[in-house]
Amino acid sequence: MLPASSPSEPVPGFCRDCLAPARAGLRRCHACGSPRLIRHPEIETLTLAHVDCDAFYATVEKRDNPELADKPVIVGGGKRGVVSTCCYIARIHGVRSAMPMFKALDLCPQATVIKPNMEKYARVGREVRMLMEELTPLVQPISIDEAFLDLAGTERLHKDTAARTLARFAVRVEAEIGITLSVGLSYCKFLAKVASDLDKPRGFSVIGKQEALAFLAPRPVTTIWGVGKAFAAALERDGIRTIGQLQTMEQTALMKSYGVMGKRLYQLSRGEDERTVQPNEGAKSVSAETTFNTDLSKAEDLVPVLRRLSEKVSARLKASGIAGQTVVLKLKTPDFKSRTRNFKLEDPTVLADRIFRTGLHLLERELGHDRFRLIGIGVSDLTDAARADPPDLVDPAAARRAVAESAIDKVRQKYGRDLVETGYTFRRDKEAAPQRDRDK
Repeated sequence: MLPASSPSEPVPGFCRDCLAPARAGLRRCHACGSPRLIRHPEIETLTLAHVDCDAFYATVEKRDNPELADKPVIVGGGKRGVVSTCCYIARIHGVRSAMPMFKALDLCPQATVIKPNMEKYARVGREVRMLMEELTPLVQPISIDEAFLDLAGTERLHKDTAARTLARFAVRVEAEIGITLSVGLSYCKFLAKVASDLDKPRGFSVIGKQEALAFLAPRPVTTIWGVGKAFAAALERDGIRTIGQLQTMEQTALMKSYGVMGKRLYQLSRGEDERTVQPNEGAKSVSAETTFNTDLSKAEDLVPVLRRLSEKVSARLKASGIAGQTVVLKLKTPDFKSRTRNFKLEDPTVLADRIFRTGLHLLERELGHDRFRLIGIGVSDLTDAARADPPDLVDPAAARRAVAESAIDKVRQKYGRDLVETGYTFRRDKEAAPQRDRDK
């Protein structure tokens, strides 16, 4: 966000409570007296937003039990479990999501602990989603409580700017559903997501093109999606701690040192993100499966098909800008009994290589006894692709395979998918010819 303007500067803005125009020289709304004024030079032209419900599970529980309003609340398992989420009062005491419950209760012994009620949270999440879809058809859910929205072209429909429409939406959610949310508004998905975290709870933050480089420069590299603790440690060993340092480096140098992640570092450090909002209709998984004409049992027959299906799933993920963290293998025996095996990765992925290798590990456990009439592979636990596939410090060869996959993708986009095949699919047994393929 740009530095707060002086009262005399004619910067456009409005009151987030009553939507009255923000008058120059006033720190409170002239119409309702609210201090929640938002001003920004680009606020009338930006249309891409990230909306994130505040401490979602805990907020829903407080809504349903007003006696908890001023008390610290932790939603999670028993003493041997972990914190799913916690309210902002608990966070003041140091409690954080994914923290062991015993540690959370040591920090905040007076907290009320509530077992998660996912059915209720999903229902409230759907209510919020329905109101989002009244604003624009371009809604891309990221999880149960957050989504990207693109309001470009909706000004005539709502008879207002995207910013004011979003502010009105936030007020409506609070009044009708009884929970609060924070809005990040920008020109790209990366910065919209960053903005939504700046002023929680009940936040509304704006990051424009003019300020992007200066805004990002002093921030830690962990601000960039996909840069977790392990990768941040690797960057620090190379003397890189801030995004500003990345802004001074060439893309070729970053890619030489960090592979495909180097390109992401180069682009996002400069506020360059061309991904668009891709509605996925609330999909919970992406998968592909094949039914065979003849039941199969041998690895030499099944593995090439598994590889081809993994590439199909990967292509759909990449096209939709989403990633999955849990790989799911599906098998069906001749008597139509289904088997499902899954494995949760440490990080989300869009790569066919990771999907296939994980699926192959699951498949190998099932071989040796039964024949199969169907095989399928897919991913669940969907999230935004920007968080996918950080460098694998344990398997350096994974970076080389990712680079090779990116090169194959480019060739296929230009000349067709059948031009390039991997060693797994090049010589596929005729017996493995599928009866039909299905995508989900």
